[in-house]
Parts: sequence; structure tokens; C-alpha cells
Amino acid sequence: MDERGTVTATVAEDGRVRRGDETRRAVLGRAVDLASVEGLDGVTIGRLAQELSISKSGLFAHFGSKEELQLATIRAARAIFAQAVVVPAMSAPAGMARVRALLEAWLGYSRGRQFPGGCFFSRATHEYAARPGPVRDALVEVDREWLDLVARTVEEARDLGEVGAGVDPRQVAYELDAYLDSANLRSLLGGDQAVYERARAAIEARLDSVAA
Repeated sequence: MDERGTVTATVAEDGRVRRGDETRRAVLGRAVDLASVEGLDGVTIGRLAQELSISKSGLFAHFGSKEELQLATIRAARAIFAQAVVVPAMSAPAGMARVRALLEAWLGYSRGRQFPGGCFFSRATHEYAARPGPVRDALVEVDREWLDLVARTVEEARDLGEVGAGVDPRQVAYELDAYLDSANLRSLLGGDQAVYERARAAIEARLDSVAA
């Protein structure tokens, strides 16, 4: 093949890769929204192919199986969550300011419906909590990662003298996460946005109780 042919082939390959990436993003964008409302079991290659007017064979080429599609959906949701909650909060100074920023960002993420069904991970973990396998394992890892992050920010505040020396960061993280999950669930059940203010008040009371 001459130089012109090589260039043409390279351009064509780049175009296929770009179109493939665009298709994958479109599929996962729809998948995370769908899963947040109907659960990960509602995410199927057949349904997404129909909704996005893409051939099933094309989607199989990207994901290979329903399970791999679900795992890719979890990874996509994790990236969206990180950008919406973790990244902004990490810009706050270490200590109680960062703890509050992290929790406030989570409330905003749920209340603002980053996913139409509220928190993607609250929906998915309730669905798969008692179903062993790779999908559950991926959700367990995300849950552990989140609780570890909250506990670590509380621990940083303790190390800075802003939290009492005898406070257990992991216990505090567990309780704070319960407030978040409760607000998310009840906002969906009753449509009452006041639950976020109740969660915020509960969070403040708990943080005040552990302050040095």
C-alpha cells in the first residue's frame, strides 16, 4: 500500500473508532438513566438497541453480554457520581469543611436528579444486595469506596482537632450515609423535597455532636 493508501486507511480507522466511542457513550448514557428508574435488570441489549435504533449485533460488539453491559453501566454511573459529588467536594479544605462539602454535594446530586431515579447506586444496591455475582461485587466495591471516603474525611477532621479524639470515623460515616439514603428514598416515594432539609438538619446535629 502506498503512502496515500495508508493515510486513507488510518483516517477510516480513526472514524470507526470515533463512531464506536460515540455509540458507546450514547448507550451508557441511556443505560444509567434507565437503570436508576427500573433497575439494572431493565438494562438489556435488546431494549437499548430498540430505543437508540442500533442493531443488536452492533451492541453485542461493544459489550458482548447483558452482564458486561450492566458492569459498564455501573462504571459509567460511578464516573458521573465522582464528577458530581467527589471532585467538587475535594476542593474544600480538609477537615469539617470537606466533610460538609461532601455531604452537601451528595444531597445536591440526589435532589437535582443527576439520575432521573434518584441515586443510581441506592437503586442498584437494593436490587442486587442478595444476588451474588460480578454485578453485586462491583456495587459492593462502589459502596465500600464511598463509605471509606466519608470515613477518611471525618478522620482528617479528627486529626486536625476539629473532631473529638475518641470519635470512630467509620461509625460516623455509617450514620451520615443512612441520612443520605433515607432522604433519597423518601423524596422518591412521596415527592417531598422537604426530606432533604430534614436530612441536612440531622447531618448538622450529628456533626455538632462529634465536634471537638
